[in-house]
This record gives sequence, C-alpha cells and structure tokens, in this order.
Amino acid sequence: MPIQALLIDIDGVLAIGGEPIPGAAGAIRWIEDQGIPHRFVSNSTQRSRRQIVERLNHAGFSIQADQITTPVVSALRLLEEKDISACRLLMTDAARSEFLEAGITEAADGAEAVIVGDAGSAFTFGVLNDAFREINDGALFIALERDRYWMAEDGLTLAAGPFVAALEYATGRSAVVTGKPSTEAFLSACAMMGVEPEKTAMIGDDIRTDVWGAQNAGLVGVLVKTGKYSPAVVEKSGITPDRIIDSITGVQSLFSSDAEIRR
Repeated sequence: MPIQALLIDIDGVLAIGGEPIPGAAGAIRWIEDQGIPHRFVSNSTQRSRRQIVERLNHAGFSIQADQITTPVVSALRLLEEKDISACRLLMTDAARSEFLEAGITEAADGAEAVIVGDAGSAFTFGVLNDAFREINDGALFIALERDRYWMAEDGLTLAAGPFVAALEYATGRSAVVTGKPSTEAFLSACAMMGVEPEKTAMIGDDIRTDVWGAQNAGLVGVLVKTGKYSPAVVEKSGITPDRIIDSITGVQSLFSSDAEIRR
C-alpha cells in the first residue's frame, strides 16, 4: 500500500536541541513542494508550541504552530470533554502556560485532575507525593507522555515516563496518556489531516513511542538512525520497523516506485 501522508517527530528527527539534523530543512521543503499532507507530532512538554516553532524556524525551518500536535493539545480536548478546569499541573512553566491560557486553573489541593508532563528537576518527593495523594483520592490521572528518555543537548535525559510509572505503581491506577504512543495521538493527527491511518507513515527516532505506537494504531512505522536511535535498543525491543532510513533526508525513498509497504 503506498504512503500518502506523513506524521513527523521533532526531537531527534528534525533537530537535537537547537541544532538541525543535516539536510532536515531541505527534506521538509521537499515534502511541502510535493504537496504531501503532513503534520509534526511531538511528545515535548518542555516547551509550548510557540516556543517549538520559534526554535525550529531559528534553525532554518519554516513551520507554523497549527502544523504541530502535542500532548497538551490532546489533554485540553479531554479536559473540555469531561468539563474539568481545576488541575494539578506537573510540568514546565512553558507547558503550564498553555493550560492556563486555555482557562485551566491550577489547584493547590482538591484538583479534579492531575496532569503529568516533563517537569525535569521539579520532580521532587514533595511534588510527587502531593500528586500521589490526589490521584489516590480520585482525581483523573493524565500523562502527557510516557517516554523513558529523550536526547538533550548534553545527552540522554529522563523524560516523564519513569515518574508516571512511579505514580501508577503507587496508586494502582493507569494514567490516561494523551501523547505518543497512545493510539489516539496518532489517529487524532490523521483525522486533522483527513487521511487514512493505513496510508500514513510515522517517522521517528524512538522504536517504542514512535514506531510501535504508530504500528499499533494502524500506521506505517518508519525509524530514523538519528537522535536517540540505538541498534542495541532496537534489537532488544523485538519491534520491527516497516522501514528504516538513515535520517529524515531519506524521506523521498518512502515515495519511490518500489517503496510499497506490505503489512
């Protein structure tokens, strides 16, 4: 089945920190010139969409905020559906600002929902214990993402996943995940573009979050050998990508005459 649309990860695929992957900006221009439907699907909760766009465009890209889907966008949709406004927000100030701008109030106690993103060094015992108590008392438990780690400028860095897992273990409750690898994260992005999941490829550097998550949602999983890519991790995972390319610059090969994907 030929690929007709793309979902593209950002960290590790387009750039690492503020440095672009060589040739990545040109690859995105090629995708745009070909008129291929595409959307950028990031699990980043360190920065707001506005900050992500500013950083990418400073690195030579030309991307608009409405082309990016993040876990915050999906979480806000979920909160609206459940008519929840008072939340405990465990995340960076940048991500928090998106919730506050959308009308969510930050509750010191008695929160209707506890939302966990990447809070970095703010993940202290006190903060996690307060979250544990409110989840245990019945607050909706939302995880913006479950990544184990990500590639920062200074090397591999813990993401929100380990802290989400700790709270799940302590409370005996599973978090509602709004970012990758949740099926909804991929299907929602496809729906926004009006494309069929089975004809859409997800390009990412994480064998579980990007590739397995996409395959589980019915998409084509394409792994790049940049960012956090590790041959040892791929082999240990037991997950087989539908395609592997050296970097985003190999995106054209996904549309060549012999590139049909058979699942």
